[in-house]
Amino acid sequence: MARSSPEWWRRRSLLAHLLRPLSALFGALAATRRRRYRSDPRRVERLPVPVIIVGNIAVGGSGKTPVVDWLVRELRAAGWTPGVVSRGYGGHVSGVALVPADGDTSLYGDEPVLLARLTGCPVAVGADRPAAARALLARHPECDVIVSDDGLQHYRLARDVELAVVDERTLGNRWLLPAGPLREPLTRLREVDMVIAHGPLSAVVRRAIGDTPVFPMRLEGDDFISLQDAAHRCRPDTFMGRRVHAVAGIGRPERFFDQLRAMGLDVVPHPFPDHHPFTAADLAFAPGEAKVLTSKDAVKCSAFASADTWEFPVRAQIPAGAAEHILEKLSHGRQTA
Repeated sequence: MARSSPEWWRRRSLLAHLLRPLSALFGALAATRRRRYRSDPRRVERLPVPVIIVGNIAVGGSGKTPVVDWLVRELRAAGWTPGVVSRGYGGHVSGVALVPADGDTSLYGDEPVLLARLTGCPVAVGADRPAAARALLARHPECDVIVSDDGLQHYRLARDVELAVVDERTLGNRWLLPAGPLREPLTRLREVDMVIAHGPLSAVVRRAIGDTPVFPMRLEGDDFISLQDAAHRCRPDTFMGRRVHAVAGIGRPERFFDQLRAMGLDVVPHPFPDHHPFTAADLAFAPGEAKVLTSKDAVKCSAFASADTWEFPVRAQIPAGAAEHILEKLSHGRQTA
């Protein structure tokens, strides 16, 4: 979980137990809200194109951004023209906006700008997901499918396919807010069309998922890209015998550090809270020492990055059956929200 997550989310401590009554209230309100949207079609807005939701049931990062990138590539390969909508967490957009690939992360949010760069497809941000999607379609009528990033609990936007990305470490003590990190109970995973498992799942979570199809995901990368010159790439052996300052402001920074260590690098870890607004001071290590960042952090640091600052881009590797399952759902028409 992110470094800023409360300690009581990690285990079933005394404080977590004391907060359980509030969790029960939160769960009841969330369930009532969901039932209202499901029972009253007037509350739900259906777009003229199908919608695929990529979300999770816990607070914190589980790997949704690489899944959105993977999904966009798979949709394009199958002949679709996707657009992406996102909340734009950490940004300061008023209303809705289209995100340029060179957009300011402080305005649009780090993940939307990264997605615009990674996918090359139209990206719109806004707290009102249907409004963001309408704005995207008005500007880009060629888009024939919308991918909603982190929209599982935004029930006002009708959806045709739901994907839940699950990293069990982010589930913590598996209790609802505020006693735990869950936005919805584990049993919600029985209702989605697919679970993308970012790491192994315990028997407890597997039982909660029930018969929902589960596909594993791993993140892979090979090259490092210079933040000062994107045309300059290097391989891991460039850093052998040197200390590497690994900087990560993501939901699970330990995963990034472990991946670099598995490549044989001598890693000095620097974890930051998810969506951290980086400044040059955050990267002010000893002169000449290499700095390696995640792609999500690199988009926020390229303007002030010094020499020997590198991005380590990764891509989601997911079995082919997952894309086939999604495409089959789309081909069979829309489902009830």
